[in-house]
Amino acid sequence: MTDPLDNLLNEKVVLDTATSIVYIGTLTEIGEYAFVLRDADMHDCRDGHANKEVYVAQMAEVFADQVVVNRRRIVVMRSTVISLSRLADVVVG
Repeated sequence: MTDPLDNLLNEKVVLDTATSIVYIGTLTEIGEYAFVLRDADMHDCRDGHANKEVYVAQMAEVFADQVVVNRRRIVVMRSTVISLSRLADVVVG
C-alpha cells in the first residue's frame, strides 16, 4: 500500500498544528517521528493580525512560487501536526 504522503515529497506544503504555529516549506523528508522542511517559513499567528487560515491563504496567493524563508531547514515533530497539504491546494478567496 502506498503512503499518501509520498506524493508530497519535494512539494511546497503547509503543516498545520493545534497551536498558533504554522509551517510552510518544501517537504524533503518524511520520518516516523518527524517531517523535514527546506526553505521554510515558521510563523506564529499570535505575532500578527491574521489568523492561520488568512495567513496561509495570503501565502498561497502571494508566494505560490516562493516562500518567505526564515529557516533553511526545520524538523517538525509529527505529533504536533494535525494536517498537511500542498500549498497549491489551498483555496484562496
